[in-house]
Amino acid sequence: MTVVGIGLRAHHNGERGRHSLPGSGAMPDGTDHFEPGARRSRQRGLRRQRSPLTPEQKTYREARRRANLKLSFVTHFIVYASVLVLILFVAGFRPAFYTALGWGIGIVCHYFAAIVAPDLRRRLIAREVRREVTENVSRERRSIEGRHARSLEQLSASIAHEIRNPITAAKSLVQQMGEDIASDENVGYAKIALEELDRVEKSISHLLRFARDEEMNVRDLRLSEVVESALETFRDRIERQGIEVSQDVAMGGAMRGDPEKLRRVIINLLGNALDALEENAGPDPRVELTAGENLAGTEVWVRVRDNGPGIQPEALQKIFSPFYTSKANGTGLGLAISKRVVDAHGGSLEVSSTPGEGTDFLLTFPRPTAENGA
Repeated sequence: MTVVGIGLRAHHNGERGRHSLPGSGAMPDGTDHFEPGARRSRQRGLRRQRSPLTPEQKTYREARRRANLKLSFVTHFIVYASVLVLILFVAGFRPAFYTALGWGIGIVCHYFAAIVAPDLRRRLIAREVRREVTENVSRERRSIEGRHARSLEQLSASIAHEIRNPITAAKSLVQQMGEDIASDENVGYAKIALEELDRVEKSISHLLRFARDEEMNVRDLRLSEVVESALETFRDRIERQGIEVSQDVAMGGAMRGDPEKLRRVIINLLGNALDALEENAGPDPRVELTAGENLAGTEVWVRVRDNGPGIQPEALQKIFSPFYTSKANGTGLGLAISKRVVDAHGGSLEVSSTPGEGTDFLLTFPRPTAENGA
């Protein structure tokens, strides 16, 4: 017996020592030891477990939960019926009746919780969701309709103002010409009347461009070439005004878009900068044109900056509103149209300005990459 006990203890100590070797499944202190590969597999498994469930998985999980509830009720009912039969044969009808009555309350509650409650809960949730969605949609629709009505009223008033004033002026001039047909001033009156009518035509043309969706001629382009083409339009004016234009436009800037519409946007921004410097130029009027790409290569951008008088904060909030203008002969649709064109390209048009220091317009467009395509 002594020899056998010693052998068993030696065998037990050997097993313990073998399981405590480095690289084995357990540490000397009894804790589990995982190799790096096993640890990574376990971490991947945990990540898979935490990943969002697909709709099919959610449906299967819900069906399984409801099946378990029904199965638990059936099991409970079988036990209930078996016990009642046993009591009926052993103790008689009266004890079985009272047991059935008392235990039956629990059976009814279990049936309601397992069979009726899930369907009732789902119907109540669906009804509440429909009610909330209907109320929110109705509230949002009323809000949108109210905003659209106010915008339409403001737009209508602006259109009437922009068209009525030049027509009234032209009508007055024509009446003066009719009072004295032989007057030498009629030539000047006719010239002014034509200018006023040209202003009306310009306003209507811009309004139609703003109101309708023009067809986009989208193709591959380089934003630097669009900027160069827009800048060429103002070469003579820039030299005549004596404005310094610093240009840092990279040769890249590949994107997809309508080059002519983007050229109009750049022309509008450059024209606004030149107008501001012409009306209130400082000692060193300057316009900076820069373009490039972000570090990730997902966006291209263009910046038009001037050192003119800047824009007041209250005017800056309304600068993209239709028919809002600070120019004597402006239509107030240039920036509104430009922003609409930029939005149609999936880009953004931002403005920042400090009174007395200048204005900065920043255009940003998404750039096609291998991941997102064109």
